[in-house]
Amino acid sequence: MCTYVTETRKMAGSGKGPDGWFPLTQASVYVDHPFHAPFEHTVNIDFAAPELGPAARVAVELTEESALALIEAIKAALAAAPPGIAAAG
Repeated sequence: MCTYVTETRKMAGSGKGPDGWFPLTQASVYVDHPFHAPFEHTVNIDFAAPELGPAARVAVELTEESALALIEAIKAALAAAPPGIAAAG
């Protein structure tokens, strides 16, 4: 079942697409049928710069377990980094 619920957040970073690196300005997260992954439903994350057009997008489709593991890995990496090292410049 698809919820059509999408969480969108502003982002600051970089992504690599078919034309090389571009600035990321947005991330969208939703649970839906995947386009490519061989599962019924996945957690889909689109990192994008909508103002640059559809090619400025990096998409991932993760199982629920993988998405939760990614959250924990991000938290662990940030917790292990020296204070302020990941802060915006």
